[in-house]
Amino acid sequence: MRYKSVPTNNPWNIDLKTMIATKKVQAIGVTLLVGAFGVLILMPTGIGAVAPSPSTPVQTISTIAGMPAVIDARNLYSETAPDRVSPALKDDLERIYVPNLRGNNVSVIDPNTLKVVDKFKVGRSPQHVVPSWDLRTLWVANNAERGTDGSLTPVDPRTGKPGKNVPVDNPYNMYFSPDGKSAIVVAEARKRLDFRDPKTMELQYSIAVPQCAGINHADFSIDGRYGIFTCEFQGSITKIDLVERKVLGYLKLTMPKIRFVDKPLTKNEPPATEICTDTQGMPQDIRISPDGKRFYVADMDADGVHIIDGENLKEVGFIMTGVAAHGLYPSRDGKKLYVTNRGSHKIHGPRKGPGSVTVIDFDTEKISAQWPIPGGGSPDMGNVSADGKWLWLSGRFDDVVYRIDTSNGAVTKIDVGMEPHGLTVWPQPGRYSLGHTGNLR
Repeated sequence: MRYKSVPTNNPWNIDLKTMIATKKVQAIGVTLLVGAFGVLILMPTGIGAVAPSPSTPVQTISTIAGMPAVIDARNLYSETAPDRVSPALKDDLERIYVPNLRGNNVSVIDPNTLKVVDKFKVGRSPQHVVPSWDLRTLWVANNAERGTDGSLTPVDPRTGKPGKNVPVDNPYNMYFSPDGKSAIVVAEARKRLDFRDPKTMELQYSIAVPQCAGINHADFSIDGRYGIFTCEFQGSITKIDLVERKVLGYLKLTMPKIRFVDKPLTKNEPPATEICTDTQGMPQDIRISPDGKRFYVADMDADGVHIIDGENLKEVGFIMTGVAAHGLYPSRDGKKLYVTNRGSHKIHGPRKGPGSVTVIDFDTEKISAQWPIPGGGSPDMGNVSADGKWLWLSGRFDDVVYRIDTSNGAVTKIDVGMEPHGLTVWPQPGRYSLGHTGNLR
């Protein structure tokens, strides 16, 4: 990973020499690199920057049985380009589905009018809206926080209407095995992954992850043989063998020496930094690189993205992005990664915090743009529009949804219900869904 001495987008024109002098970073024995907002990335000696991969020759990926073939080994997102919307989705409504955690309902936005056109009740504590592996159902994951009445609500994307709730234990999030044979319910409070029939949700088997408190987000290897899940309350990640159905290992993530101060910003004020005293991170979303060689893990306490060698389960780098890095979304051309920075290190943060979106170039692993939310905000989870022109995100602490122009970062806000969380954009291009808010391939 290579870094410039000054990033291409430095909206506050920070004087790096002054920052070095005032922070006295020479005394703490770390590597100095430049990250988001023009501030320094400080990395422990053992976690160095890694060089970008050379061009990968065309090759065939040997996938697990039943998994669709990898069309382009250099870009596993090749089939999620704007012109790759499945014909089976031609009659689906163009909508944004927003689960309102404290409202126990889902707001439905027409992206053409930017209006809420429907709102319907679901189960208790809806967390994410998850497209099914076959793209024919949108499942609302209602984990019933601190309760036992969890459920999944099916939504028909052709009508936008919900069906009858299906009782399921603690579905904080849901993914699908790459071969489509199982829905993987992430039972966060139980430290467990429940593999279920993707249609009926009948339990097939479970994998316990006792050292993964707060298991929540995941992504899968390019060949489908393993998945990596984040452990929010353990400051670590875990690797799961999907063929042998077992835990392969855990990795504690390294905290940086410096992070951002999560306080409201005045206009054009650069975010302040502080010595990071936390010894344990709070990893959130995770996404794989287009060539399948690395995984990126957003860390809400570390204020950046850890870079992971998935095969060896080893941390190889870190990119500082913004206050409370949270969600990760590839661009439709597979060249950029949008990182949402939620604006608070707290699980329940204040309104109008220093929220932002960071744009990382996949090839160079450099930051190409930084988009603060005007007036402050809390960008959380969401996805990219089918045409790639808009990034739709929930404003978790501000009860709004953001539509962000991916050409310049301009923001439009839409009022929704109480504490919007894992919204999904529909329809999306791709052949099949691996779950979450639309991890399509």
